[in-house]
Amino acid sequence: MRNLFAEVALSQIPKILTLLDRNPHSPTYGCFDRNFWHYKIIDFPSGMAQEFVLPLALAYDTDVPDNPFYQQPVIPQWVEAGILYAAHSSHGDGSCDDYFPFERAGGAAAFSLLACLDSYQLLGINNNYALQFLIQRANWLASHHESGRLTNHQALIVLCLEILSKLLNTSQWDTAKAQRLERILDWQSSEGWFPEYEGCDPGYHTLTISCLARIYQLKQDIRLKEALIKAVELAAHFLHPDGSYGGEYSSRNTYNFFPHGFELVGRWLPEALSISDRFLAGLAQGLAPCYADDHIIGHHTWNYLLAWRDFVSNRPPLSPRPTGRIWLKEAQILIDRRQDVELYLALNKGGVFKLFRQQQLVASDTQFSLTVQTGGKVKNAVGHLIDNYAIEVGDDEILIQGQLGWAKQQQMTPLKLIILRVTMLTVGRFFPNLIRKLLQKMLITGKNKAPFDFQRRLCWESNQWVVKDQLISQFWPNVKSAGIGCDQTSIYVVMSRTFQVGQLQPWLDLTKQVQQLVPGESLQLERYL
Repeated sequence: MRNLFAEVALSQIPKILTLLDRNPHSPTYGCFDRNFWHYKIIDFPSGMAQEFVLPLALAYDTDVPDNPFYQQPVIPQWVEAGILYAAHSSHGDGSCDDYFPFERAGGAAAFSLLACLDSYQLLGINNNYALQFLIQRANWLASHHESGRLTNHQALIVLCLEILSKLLNTSQWDTAKAQRLERILDWQSSEGWFPEYEGCDPGYHTLTISCLARIYQLKQDIRLKEALIKAVELAAHFLHPDGSYGGEYSSRNTYNFFPHGFELVGRWLPEALSISDRFLAGLAQGLAPCYADDHIIGHHTWNYLLAWRDFVSNRPPLSPRPTGRIWLKEAQILIDRRQDVELYLALNKGGVFKLFRQQQLVASDTQFSLTVQTGGKVKNAVGHLIDNYAIEVGDDEILIQGQLGWAKQQQMTPLKLIILRVTMLTVGRFFPNLIRKLLQKMLITGKNKAPFDFQRRLCWESNQWVVKDQLISQFWPNVKSAGIGCDQTSIYVVMSRTFQVGQLQPWLDLTKQVQQLVPGESLQLERYL
C-alpha cells in the first residue's frame, strides 16, 4: 500500500508543471500562478503558489516504478527558479501576498517557506541570494502575528524556524520558537484537538500533527510528545468505517488528511500507523477528496510523498473498530457507534451529521437550508453555522434546538475589487492584519440570526436512528425554496467544498411542503436511517 501515496501524488505533477512558467527567458520564470503569468487575469502573483516547488523536488527524489520525473536534470533547475521567483515577488520584508495586494499573508508565507527550505536542502541547492531570502522570510514570520486562532499556521512557522536554525546552526530564533510552541501547547484542548477558528477541525488537525511530528524529530521535548499522543488518539476517532475522514461536521468543513505525521509518530507510537492504514484503504477505494485545483493542489501532494518516503515497514495489524459513545464536550462533537451503525454529529452546528451502516455511508446531512425573499434580495437561511445551541444528550435520544442563521454568500464585484485595491494601495498596506480581521468576520466568524426556529431530535429505535426535524416561522410566504443537502457549507475556508464521492447523495427537496405552510405553522420531517 505504500506506493499508493506516491502514485496519487505523482498523478498531480503534470498539472503542477502546467501551472509553472518554465521559460528561462520569461520575466516570470519560476512562477506557479498561471492566472498571473499566462492568463494575465490577476494583477499580482499568489505567494502560496510557490509552495509547489516541494512536490517537484520530492517527485525528482521519489524512486518508484513508472515515475517519469525521477532524477530528471531539468527539475532541480525549475525548483531553483521557483525559489528565486518567491524571492523576487516577495515584499522587501520577506512577506508575500495571497488574495490581495499588500496582504502579507502569514499562511502563504509559512507554507511556501517550508517548501522552499525542504527543496533547498533536498536538492542540495547552493544559492546565496535564495538563502538570504529564506532568512529574511523567517525573520518576518518570527515577528508576525496574524488574527484568528489557526494552530496549523503556528506549527508551520515553528517548523520553518527549527529547520532553518539547524541549517544555519543559529540560535537567533530560539525565543520566537519557544513562544509559539508554548502557544500551540496552551491552545490544545484537553480532548486533544487544536483550534482552527471556532473549534475542532479534524482535517487541519492532521496538518498540525505533521508539523509537530517533524519538530519533535528535530528537537525532542516530552511535552510535545505528550501533545502528539493526545492529538493522534483524537484523530483516530474521525476515521470513518469506509476509510474517509472528516467532513462538514467539523469547524472548517474539510476532508483533509495529511498522513506524514502519522508515519513519523508511528515509529514510536504504533497506533498511529493503524490510522494511516485505514486511510490508505479508503484512498484505494477512491474515497479521498479531490484537491486538484490551482490553489490547493500542493499541500497533499508533498505530504503524500513525504509519507511514502518515511513509510514505516513494520506495521501492527488493524484492531476491530471501537464501539460505544465518544462525546467531545469541548469540541461539541458526538460519535456514537453501535450495532454496525456509526453516527458523527456536530452538536454546535445544529445537528449536522454523517451516518454509516455496515461500513457504508448512508446519510450525510448539513441541516435545513432555505432561500428567503427579504426586501429586494434573496438570502439563504441555514442550520449549519457554529453556534451555542440548546442541547440535551441522552443514551438513546439527542435534542438540538435553536435558530437558523444567514449564510455567508458575499461575492466580489468590480466595484468591491476596486475599493479593496485602492484601500490596500493606500492606507491598507500599513494595516493588513486589520483588513484580514475584518474579512474574517465578514466571511467566517460573524453571524446573524434568521427568523426560523428549528428542533432536531435523533432517537435510537429498533436498531436504527430516527431523525425528527421541526422548523417553525412566521415568514413562510417569503420562502422560495427549501431542502437539506449532504455537503452544504457557508463560511469561507480554502480547503473546503472539495468533491468527495460521499457527496453524490441527492438533495432532499422540501419546497412543496414549505409552500403549503402558513405563518406560525411548523414543517415536520421524520426519517428512518
